[in-house]
Parts: sequence; C-alpha cells; structure tokens
Amino acid sequence: MISHTITRRSAIAGLSTLAAAVLPHGTALAKAPMLNTQAPAYYRYKLGSFEVTVVSDGPLGLGALQDNIFAGISKADFTKILHDNYLPSDAVEMDQNVVVVNTGEKLVLFDTGDGGSTMFGPKSGRLIANLRAAGIDPKEIDVVALTHAHPDHCWGLMATDGKPNFPNAQIALSQADFDFWTDEGKAAMGDMMKALVGGTRRHLIPNRERIAFVTDGQEVVPGIRAIATPGHTVGHLAFAITSGGKTLVNTGDVAHHHIVSMQQPRAAFSYDTDGAQGVASRLRTFDMLATDRLPFVSYHFPWPGLGYVARHGDAYRYFPAPMQTVL
Repeated sequence: MISHTITRRSAIAGLSTLAAAVLPHGTALAKAPMLNTQAPAYYRYKLGSFEVTVVSDGPLGLGALQDNIFAGISKADFTKILHDNYLPSDAVEMDQNVVVVNTGEKLVLFDTGDGGSTMFGPKSGRLIANLRAAGIDPKEIDVVALTHAHPDHCWGLMATDGKPNFPNAQIALSQADFDFWTDEGKAAMGDMMKALVGGTRRHLIPNRERIAFVTDGQEVVPGIRAIATPGHTVGHLAFAITSGGKTLVNTGDVAHHHIVSMQQPRAAFSYDTDGAQGVASRLRTFDMLATDRLPFVSYHFPWPGLGYVARHGDAYRYFPAPMQTVL
C-alpha cells in the first residue's frame, strides 16, 4: 500500500501546476491598473425614526508598541494579546468613528476628527470628504456635540484656513473640558500638554460664542441626552440617542481597544487625565450596556464601531453588531 501525505506546500504546488495547464501560455491575470484608492467610509442605518450615519475620519496611529499604553500591560504582554487576536503588533492603529444623527428636525454631529493633524499619524483628517461622500453638507450641521476636547475629537472644528468647518452649528460640550483644555497655564506641565492646549485653544476659543455647556442628564436636542463619564478627560461625556423606544449609546472614549478594554477593563489608558476615574466610568458604562442589552458605538473600535457588551467573568466581551445592508 502506498501512503500519500498531502502537505500545504504540495497542495499549493499542485494548484500552480493546474493553473499553468488550464491557462493559455502568456495569459495576463491583471491587465487593469491598480487603483490604490479606498471607497469613502460611511455606514447608515435607522434607529426608530432617526437616521444614524457613522463616518470615518480615518485611522489614528499610536506608533510603536511601548510599555503601559494600558496600565500594567507590558510591551511583551500587549504584543501577545495582539498576536493572539490576529492583530498587527508592529504598531497600534485605532479607527475614528464619527456619528451623525438626523432626528428629522436637527442634524447632530458627534465629534469632528483631528482635522488632519499629524500628531497621531498621517492617515486621518478624512471626515469632511467622507461627510460629503455620505451626502451630508457640513454647513447643514445644526449641533456639534463633543464627547471631549482631545485633538482627535475637536481639532476638526476649524479648517486649515482658519474658517469653521461647521459654520452654522451650535457646539455642545462640558464646561469642565472647556476650562481644562483651554487653560494656558497647563502649558507649564510639559511639551505634550503645551501642544494639546495650544491646538485645542485654536479650535475652541474662536467658537466660544457658539458653545453651550451641557451637564449630566441634559438633552442636547430632543432624543439625545448627555451622560457624564469622566476620567479619560475631566468632563468626558457619552450620549444616549433614543427614538421609537430604541436606544444607542455613543460612548466616545470610555474604552479604546476592543480587546484590551474588554479583557482588562480595569487597565487605565495612558492618555487618561484620571486613570482611576476613567476605569470607574468604563465599568459603570459597560455594566449598563450589558444589563440593558443596549447597542453602542465606540469612537476607536474597529469600523464602524457598533456592537454590544456582555459580561464575561469579571471582565467583558465585545460583539460587533451585524451590519444592515438595507434601510
């Protein structure tokens, strides 16, 4: 009896031989030029009578791996987590999922992307182009609701020519974040803080007359309510969006990584203003989402950032929501 052992290498070699036999000699498989472009990234669905559109500002890069991007997680451990979940470990990139809600009366934009700043890499700053591709005119935005005043969330308020990207919009955010991130005295805390405060002032101060401060539980517009979730920044807000008995929670930066923030939710993020407070807000938000089985959208989770949270022991699991293909 003859034993035949089929290996992956021999199978691939066999397929190559078969292709050579079937295709005429000299047949070209790819005559068309490569396009090297990507389709505009937006995803639209219904929430009760509201229309929700998630629009990408492009990926945000955290650069090369280092110790304690998440507190207590070494570079080696983080590398293993990424490898075990089939994620690249040479650098960390996170999506930027900007939410637009059309209530039928108001057009509300949540966060603005980073306006093309290269602070976190060269691939972001795509919001305005993707809004237009999604059929949304920035001039028609009625309200810009900021979860917080970090660069990747508010540095898209002003265009590079100094003109507002959303000239007809009222801007809503917490007073705590406005006061903290426009305080010139913070510049003495180091070069990074100097850059953050300086950049944020360029976007918030020229818009001061259009800014309305919102507090925990306050409605921004009917059907959209602020939820205080401090820690990542001093005045970080999430937003509950409710229509027709259905609720979606925009969690902003309550969590940053769809694996680490779930498996180790008590690990503070290195960019948190108050790591312990950020952990408390994350646990409280995750518990609410899991208990009430509410869908949420996370700013930095894999595109388009929509999913569910379930308890898993003393941690959690993330379940991406099935994307709907028909409205």
